[in-house]
Amino acid sequence: MVVRQPVSFPMFALGFLRLIRVQNLLIVVLTQFLARIFLVGPKEDWLRLLTDRTIWLLSFATVCIAAAGYIINDYFDIKIDLVNKPKRVVIGRYLKRRVALVAHQALNVLGCLIGLYLSKWVFLVNILSAGLLWFYSANFKRQPVVGNLVISLLTALSLIVLAVYYRQNADMLLIYALFSFGITLVREIIKDMEDVRGDARFGCRTLPIVWGLRRTKYLLYVLIGSFVMTLFLTAGSLNNPKLDVIFLILLAPVSYLTYRLVYADTRRAFGYLSNLCKIIMLMGVLSMIWA
Repeated sequence: MVVRQPVSFPMFALGFLRLIRVQNLLIVVLTQFLARIFLVGPKEDWLRLLTDRTIWLLSFATVCIAAAGYIINDYFDIKIDLVNKPKRVVIGRYLKRRVALVAHQALNVLGCLIGLYLSKWVFLVNILSAGLLWFYSANFKRQPVVGNLVISLLTALSLIVLAVYYRQNADMLLIYALFSFGITLVREIIKDMEDVRGDARFGCRTLPIVWGLRRTKYLLYVLIGSFVMTLFLTAGSLNNPKLDVIFLILLAPVSYLTYRLVYADTRRAFGYLSNLCKIIMLMGVLSMIWA
């Protein structure tokens, strides 16, 4: 049980920023801006693109939906988080449950309204994202594979929404969306392996609980291999030599990830692999500058 004590406004603000994973939201903003400048282009006109209000609105709408998703996820997972990561619990400690639910709804409405202002297609993507995040938090994340696929799709949608709105160079946006989907899927399964103790205690049926750690590792080897092959085949179909070089460079940390996965058997080891996936994702995002 979380005991809520009176907190000062600075503590409340810090707790809220931790709740919405502000560092992850900044990565989403960075990803969308780099994609807008270097993938959609024209990159020679980067200063004008950087001050274009459309990308700011599009990015802000995405951030609102993502922040709402983090809030509702923690809202449903208070008991599990008290076992898996007790020091990081925010709802009930810094924020009342009712306030968290109102913040979630307000952010979703704001994100969807901005999407409607920009385009009906952006609105539909945002509605889909908000709905998937609710069902993921309430149900899907406790099921094997389904929750992992949903959160991976949601990560990819942050780039797909740019392809939907801008239409230029959609193939480049989609291959990076594919990269985001693949590395996120691997990371989500690794996170389930990290959190297996708390998830099992509260009746979740994630892949490591249903299959066990060893068989889940075998699936990850297959997913990583398929992920790498798909990226190279797709890059080859675009006739872009720079993409081949980028994916060859990214192959080094992915190979190291696989090597460390073989020997991982503790919560700390799986936590390290989860952070390594974040680094690989960030390397992929930054590679847009050269793609």
